[in-house]
Amino acid sequence: MLPTVDRRLFLRATGSAFAALAASGCMRTPLTGALSAGAGGLGGVGYGPLRPDPAGLIDLPEGFSYRVISQLGDEMNDGFTVPDRADGMGCFDMGDGKIALVRNHELQPQNDGGGVVGPAYDTVARSLVPLPGGTTTLVLDAATLNLEREYRSLAGTIRNCAGGITPWGSWLTCEENVDRANGRVNKDHGYVFEVPAAAPGLVDPVPLKAMGRFNHEAACVDPATGIVYLTEDRNDSLLYRFLPNVRGGLAAGGKLQALVVDGIGDTRNWEGIGFAPQSWQSVRWIDMDDAEAPEDDLRLRGAAAGASLFARGEGIWMGEGELYFCCTSGGVAKLGQIFRLRPQGSGLDVLQLFFESTSIDQLNYGDNLTVAPSGHLILCEDQYTADAANHLRGITPEGVAYPIALSRERTEWAGACFSPDGRTLFVNLYSPAKTLAITGPWIA
Repeated sequence: MLPTVDRRLFLRATGSAFAALAASGCMRTPLTGALSAGAGGLGGVGYGPLRPDPAGLIDLPEGFSYRVISQLGDEMNDGFTVPDRADGMGCFDMGDGKIALVRNHELQPQNDGGGVVGPAYDTVARSLVPLPGGTTTLVLDAATLNLEREYRSLAGTIRNCAGGITPWGSWLTCEENVDRANGRVNKDHGYVFEVPAAAPGLVDPVPLKAMGRFNHEAACVDPATGIVYLTEDRNDSLLYRFLPNVRGGLAAGGKLQALVVDGIGDTRNWEGIGFAPQSWQSVRWIDMDDAEAPEDDLRLRGAAAGASLFARGEGIWMGEGELYFCCTSGGVAKLGQIFRLRPQGSGLDVLQLFFESTSIDQLNYGDNLTVAPSGHLILCEDQYTADAANHLRGITPEGVAYPIALSRERTEWAGACFSPDGRTLFVNLYSPAKTLAITGPWIA
């Protein structure tokens, strides 16, 4: 087990959702009073119908409100401006009445990075100009949610898509890119980087190479073991875990493994039901050699060795004794799946296909996810078809989906995470980048 202080930090950093999970017996509680009173969503579940926003930004149910706390082009305290393409994000209790958000920016070499200069992992085309991807950190007053400081905290990376919080108070930011040094960029990419939430400015960018070089999406840490679970955004992706040599010291290296679902080599259900919704399967893990994968073949070698395929692994979040991850295009309808993994110890882990969407009214390309104080899942939709209407969706412990919010800007939602007290949902609108604080009856 982690030392008590670390475990408490983890529970604070992930918000009171995990405390609710602990009390609920792994997300099996009945609906909270707030949700029951707000019945009116799908099947009588949810907070009620969405109300049109007079400002034309996002629609919410009655009793909810939002504020924009940061947006593209705002001047930050370090003199740079807020970059675009706000993606994954984590919330941290900093003590003394302060909370911090560490926010990803999924920027590519050709994008504007907000003018950042300083320590950077890589630069553009053999120049001294940092690559624009990375993270920004926002420090808020926990009581008022007023923004007190905002600054770049990681620079020089590419397509920082999602990531995950750690029990020791840092954000793991993941590159969804596998470019190699080619004259356009000067170093290899496809790594995870660690950003302490308390860092006052740009951190020393150290790629955690033992955690694998692949099209990373998100990460979560099991506080009971220190093991890191990792998703991969590819149509033929794998689910990975990283066993660190030193708990809490990821830079010290470790072992990368891939998941094998016994008897099911393909979980995607594209050719019909291979993994039945709500069913459980025993799983095991196989070692992955040559984790840096210069040929970007990690998933191919893993599948050849027996690892199971997933359809675009995306958001992943640790609950109490179990974790959830989303596969954007999985399922017979190719609209999205959510899996639940319960690490059992001694290699006896089990996996459930918790939810598979059969309609765009349930879930349409789920991406980032988190756990609400009620024990429900919160899903960010990421669909860009001509008729897409991206929602924040809730999913009950019984697997019933309902709408929470609608983006009127026709951009994806990303980075959903709760404040430590569970009363505020922080979430991003991807582009033009906006970070919102949504308050309402999250807690009964």
